[in-house]
Amino acid sequence: MTRRQADVTLALATLIWGFSFVVVKSALVSSTPLAFTAVRFAIAAVVLTPFARLSSPFTKSELGAGALLGVLLAIGFAAQAAGLVYTTPSRSAFIVSSSSILAPIVAFVALRERLKAWVIPAFALAAAGMYFLTAPEAGGLNRGDVLTLATAVTFGAQIAAVTALAPRHDPIRLVWMETVVTAVGSAIAALTLEPASLRWTPALSAALAYTAILATALALVWQTRAQRHMSSARAALVFCLEPVFAACASWLWFGERLAWSQWLGGGMIIAGMLLAELPGTSPRSSAS
Repeated sequence: MTRRQADVTLALATLIWGFSFVVVKSALVSSTPLAFTAVRFAIAAVVLTPFARLSSPFTKSELGAGALLGVLLAIGFAAQAAGLVYTTPSRSAFIVSSSSILAPIVAFVALRERLKAWVIPAFALAAAGMYFLTAPEAGGLNRGDVLTLATAVTFGAQIAAVTALAPRHDPIRLVWMETVVTAVGSAIAALTLEPASLRWTPALSAALAYTAILATALALVWQTRAQRHMSSARAALVFCLEPVFAACASWLWFGERLAWSQWLGGGMIIAGMLLAELPGTSPRSSAS
């Protein structure tokens, strides 16, 4: 895969994820968040099974990578789904997109990658953007926004982890392990943390098909393959497109309109994401 092909592949995955915000929001009318997440990832695991070359035994390294990425995905997607019960798709998407700025910070803490010079100012700009996005004149952060912030932190860790682990393992086997761990973890959480329920309707079935096959199985494979050929910083730049796609989808689907201050906040978050990519100290692993 060339560098340009990697960029296009990750951008297509980002488009699918952007539209998934409104799909999940609609599905939560017929399902509790954790139950939906568990079924979504269980279906994705089944879809990926024929392609995962499971005849070969997993190495300890593969199992460890799959478990780590699966736990991060389980926490992130469960918190995102729960947050969408209380907040809008556009707000959720812009907050989740800040994970791209958090990724190099997580890489610095966990992997000893050096921070670019503009990462901290970029984070401050994005944080200010969140203040305006969450409409302080209408009450500010709500419960859904707080849950979505937890998603952003977790997904920032997942971006850094994928960049570190993907080059060492088969991408489809790795994603298959992620989906299995996420499905099991979400199912346990659904049974213990919520009154789990699913009311089967055509809309819920369509939402599960979209999120499980396209937004989970296909998009995660594309992400893992693409990030084998780029740094976490370059991947973060492509992820800037996700909230834009989500805002367009929410406008088309729900007719959602953001106030001027919220657009300002969303723009500040994207500006922070772009600022983090300005030339500066190149991120290098201390191990390398």
